[in-house]
Amino acid sequence: MAAAISVLDAVGDFSFDEQLLGGASIDATGEALTQETLAACRGADAVLLAAVGGPKWDTTDPNAVRPEQGLLGLRKELGLFANIRPVRPTDALRDASPLRPEILAGTDMIVVRELTGGIYFGAKGRDGDNAYDRCEYSVAEIERIARRGFETARSKVTSVDKANVMETSRLWREVVTRVHAEEYPHIELEHALVDSVAMALVAAPTRFDLILTENLFGDILSDLAAMLTGSLGMLPSASLGGDGPGVFEPVHGTAPDIAGRGIANPLAMFLSCAMMLRLGLDSDELATAVESAVDRALGAGLRTADLGGTATTAEATAAVLSYL
Repeated sequence: MAAAISVLDAVGDFSFDEQLLGGASIDATGEALTQETLAACRGADAVLLAAVGGPKWDTTDPNAVRPEQGLLGLRKELGLFANIRPVRPTDALRDASPLRPEILAGTDMIVVRELTGGIYFGAKGRDGDNAYDRCEYSVAEIERIARRGFETARSKVTSVDKANVMETSRLWREVVTRVHAEEYPHIELEHALVDSVAMALVAAPTRFDLILTENLFGDILSDLAAMLTGSLGMLPSASLGGDGPGVFEPVHGTAPDIAGRGIANPLAMFLSCAMMLRLGLDSDELATAVESAVDRALGAGLRTADLGGTATTAEATAAVLSYL
């Protein structure tokens, strides 16, 4: 976060209000999301979020407070129903991806994930020796994320479900099909099962323009897609809703194994800042400047440890700043 603020200070004049969320908030207040933090987020123009979890707070106690409850609560309270994750491997990092360059070449996709419904927000609990998590979706929830997907796509939407097994997926497919026919017939639509899409992301990623899917499937597929770029440390995201502020955050977690060593890759955070500038603050020119600086730094040889190099967080930050 400190590195990201230095990049934002280099491109504009912004004021920052720092609040606690997740594990840090649990330690300080006993809550993963306080009313003070929520009020501050509601009053902001945009929310830039660092990662929230770690093994310190891991537990199987169903009654314990978990860091992720802060993140899920923030999404729910701000009405952030659409998670946007672009996946565009840069030419400079072709060799960092586990895929062969000829398979990766031309990959440029967006994953649009429904963010406030599904199994993460359904009833859950324990009943004797049984545990349960309920997955529910309404027509209205599917309609609004479908519209966001079709409006974001350039030419094609791949709607991902498990309609051969799950009733929520059958409703998903039915509603997406109707929204497409009634409102977006100029956009190509295909339906695909989540398991086949997981295989295709590895075998033929260039077939995808925009992947539209529900909460759980989107969580898994977007992390898989992130590895096409060479590292989770490269993938930004935006969580958007209605009229309120969006939340912008890197896809990766806290990486507690390297905490305090100054070697974390800050580039996903910088690219999340770019998404915030473009989608949250209506500053496309500044967003492009940040993205260009990241691309040029990578093109000049910048590599953090997760990309097979030795650059520290400070060195990566300095390299990007030098191109702004």
